[in-house]
This record gives sequence, structure tokens and C-alpha cells, in this order.
Amino acid sequence: MAQQFSFDVVSQFNEQEVDNAVNQAKKEVEQRYDFKGTNTEIDLNLKEKTITLHTSDDMKLRALHEILNGKMIKRGISLKALDYGTAEQASGGTLRQVIKLKSGLESEQAKQITRMVKDLKLKVQAQIQGEEVRIIGKSKDDLQTAITALKGQNFDFPIQFTNYR
Repeated sequence: MAQQFSFDVVSQFNEQEVDNAVNQAKKEVEQRYDFKGTNTEIDLNLKEKTITLHTSDDMKLRALHEILNGKMIKRGISLKALDYGTAEQASGGTLRQVIKLKSGLESEQAKQITRMVKDLKLKVQAQIQGEEVRIIGKSKDDLQTAITALKGQNFDFPIQFTNYR
């Protein structure tokens, strides 16, 4: 009986690292002179998977983006996991922006990965299982080739490889 090997392609983020990045961004905002007295806030809601930015004007909002993006990159979180909403007017002439944290593969994204794996013409099979894609094959070399090819693609969503057996 031939042995089957597999791995899962997922799209997720480490909640602890996101929390750490947001806390570091908050500390930097508190210490920066250009944010003194501007009532600038960064709020993280892990249950709803959102980050809310609240500040006085557009220039400070762009600075907040740079700070937050820098902290996310240092913590190993792909910026593709951040879905920036539009900046809206809030009370007192301030701006508010909600950033959604993407987690899990949507069906179109899973189909895109499956199609790409099939186009490789390797002896592997791709199966969509909820919010992840499982790749199964008899050869570890074929699976490694599939991982390398997927890493080389520039998807508009982050992917990770888990459960390699």
C-alpha cells in the first residue's frame, strides 16, 4: 500500500502577534511629538477581527498606517491580512477607519489555489475543506514543488502551509 503525504494551505494570522503589533503602535503614538494632544487612538477587537484607527486629520491617519504597517511587518504578519476600509468622518471633525483582519480562505480563493495546483500537472490532488485546501500526493518531492510554486504566486491574500505529513 502506497503511503499518502499531505499539507494544508490556510490563510490565518497569529492573534498574539497582532495584539503585540497594535500595542507597540499605541506606545509609539503616545511617544511621538506630532501626535501630542490629537486624541489619536488604535483599538483592537479580536472577536470581530477589526482594528479601529481614530485621529484628527488625514495626514495623521497616513502616519498611523505607516506605524501600524511597520509593526505588523516586524511581527511577521502579512499586510495582505489587513483590509483597510474607507476613512469616514467621526464626531468632532475627526476621522475613523476600520481595518478588517482577513482569516480563512473564501471559496473563490480556495478555487484559485486548487486551479493553480492542477495547472502544475503534478501527481497531487487538491481538496477544498471549508476554509482551507488540502494537497495530497504520494511523493514528497511533488508536494515540495507545489509549496514552492504556491509561494511564488502573488495572491491578494496571505497563505501559510500547515499540517505537513
